[in-house]
Amino acid sequence: MQLISLSLFDLGLAAIAVLALAATTTAMQLGITRTLLVAAVRTAAQLALVGLILEAVFAQQQLHWVAAMAFVMLLLAGREAATRQKRRFVGGYGFLAGTAAMFLSSFVTAVATLVIVIRVEPWYTPQYAIPLLGMLLGNTMTGIALALDRLTQEVWRGANVVETRLALGASAAEAIADMRRDAMRAGLIPMLNAMAAAGIISLPGMMTGQILAGSPPWEAVKYQILIMFLIATGTGFGTLLAVTLGARRLFDTRERLRLDRLRRA
Repeated sequence: MQLISLSLFDLGLAAIAVLALAATTTAMQLGITRTLLVAAVRTAAQLALVGLILEAVFAQQQLHWVAAMAFVMLLLAGREAATRQKRRFVGGYGFLAGTAAMFLSSFVTAVATLVIVIRVEPWYTPQYAIPLLGMLLGNTMTGIALALDRLTQEVWRGANVVETRLALGASAAEAIADMRRDAMRAGLIPMLNAMAAAGIISLPGMMTGQILAGSPPWEAVKYQILIMFLIATGTGFGTLLAVTLGARRLFDTRERLRLDRLRRA
């Protein structure tokens, strides 16, 4: 099946639909018209820029260009994860914890998959490496952001409970054990929901894109199953690591609760 190319006119028709939605939100006084239009413009601009960059990287096929783009993607994902929290860590610790967790989970998972599972030559081929890493980072970022936000909010609201447990002889880990579990669950729920709904309620984006591009449905299904399993692995381990790092930061070496290390966004 031949790929049907889209023209700028086709994209303009889709943009008209967004403008119609913006007009509707204005008429209903929802207060989100400006946010919707800015998001639409940002989407088009960012994706157009990424498209130009990918064209250049794909043409070069060089490891250092792929590594540079992956590094930028990691830093941006770490920043996004940190800025989505209502109670942020002072001094950029949330950024460091999120970035480290994503590096140790998403990067390791992506490289292992390229070398062991897909076995593409060379393993850093941009066509495979960049989209795979992008999907892993995007989902892991969401899980880490939700988990850290839940952890800091729970500890802030339950500070009296934590202090009481510490006074009764509990260790720092024991004092917030239930809060850590709740935070980890919060970070994993989007991924679990996506896995449960895949193929029954929704067709995942990668599978849909491959089918639209002309790939046989069964090949698209196999790649989507692989991606879902990788996302589960990366998000799971990344969330667990980020929550562990965040929980340690909330206490000092004498296991005293340090709410002064949090600030409101």
